[in-house]
Amino acid sequence: MTAPQLIDTHCHLDAAEFAADRDDVHRRALDAGVAIQIVPSVTRDNFAAVEAACRRYPGCLPAWGMHPMYIHVHQESHLADLCARIESWRPVAIGEIGLDLFAPGLDYATQEHFYVEQLKIARDHDLPVLLHCRRANDQILKQLRRFKLKGGIAHAFSGSRQQADAYLKLGFKLGFGGAFTWTRATNLRALARELPLEAIVLETDSPDIPPAWIGQEQNNARNEPAELARIAACLAEIRGETVTEVIEQTSANARAVLGLNLT
Repeated sequence: MTAPQLIDTHCHLDAAEFAADRDDVHRRALDAGVAIQIVPSVTRDNFAAVEAACRRYPGCLPAWGMHPMYIHVHQESHLADLCARIESWRPVAIGEIGLDLFAPGLDYATQEHFYVEQLKIARDHDLPVLLHCRRANDQILKQLRRFKLKGGIAHAFSGSRQQADAYLKLGFKLGFGGAFTWTRATNLRALARELPLEAIVLETDSPDIPPAWIGQEQNNARNEPAELARIAACLAEIRGETVTEVIEQTSANARAVLGLNLT
């Protein structure tokens, strides 16, 4: 019987942290059963790096977008560049886009402008979105209700059950990764246990958000896609389900919300 395939719905494989051993990082992911990695861009200037990674590594698929933490880099003309990139290589989603009310010094009006404009692009191209929603779920949801979108993923979800249900009602899935593996993350672990499994997709956000077993060994240690297998096992343990059940359902969720015609 073939083992179920994991899908990492959010992995920055193009990041500089992987420059020295990117080939090995990808090999370890495949060895761990991570068959698909979604690689989102964060600025217009790293479109090329995302494309290079996705062309080089089997199973890596791009998402094009402009991250809210880089509003000091984004320019109005980059929105047209985003549309041109979509035409040259249709992505699985528009992302990573959204709002960030945690990091200091990020002008909200500028964040919201680029977020809304990219929602329009996603709508016009009939694509789902990968949402950065750090401490901004209500503001994110407010804009989502304005547009008829294909759904998407609330990446690194850490909101309330009410906010989770609001995303699900709009056709979104919720991304769970290393953050819930920490025992101190009591609210997030409760959500991971209580939400229907059909609501959840798995992610690493590599090289960021290390799971507990990495972060406890070394402060600010690098995360990587191969850790998704252990993240799936942790979710199964919390929920009292088998690892196979968790992998099969979360991968089916990812395929459905991102339109992946993959076995």
